[in-house]
Amino acid sequence: MLLNSVPGIGKIISLVVLYEIYDIKRFPRVQDFASYARLVKCKAESAGKSYGTSGAKIGSAHLKWAFSEAAVIFLRGNPKAKAYVNKMTRKHNKGKALSILAHKLGRTRRIQSGLRRVNEDPFSPGLDSTRS
Repeated sequence: MLLNSVPGIGKIISLVVLYEIYDIKRFPRVQDFASYARLVKCKAESAGKSYGTSGAKIGSAHLKWAFSEAAVIFLRGNPKAKAYVNKMTRKHNKGKALSILAHKLGRTRRIQSGLRRVNEDPFSPGLDSTRS
């Protein structure tokens, strides 16, 4: 399985991701996938006014769990990831820092492609190009 090549994703997590996503092509944008996986909060808007966030239960709880676990496992033996989480922990709390790392892992092209292997480090400069 190609998902097993992503650091932090083993057999169980890759199966959860595979069964929950089914076909990555059903998400036209990376943002749509991140929203479905509960890696970002939903924005509450009406008539152009923003009312904060809402809908904490929208999306797949299983994908949120899978990417959260993958983020924690990804930290093992990865000094760049540990430095990044420490930097985010100074800015936010530890839980939010791990959620940011889970979101970063969910945005990687290896996960997004679903079919082909791409050699990519989640901390490479090209990763943020998937954001808009």
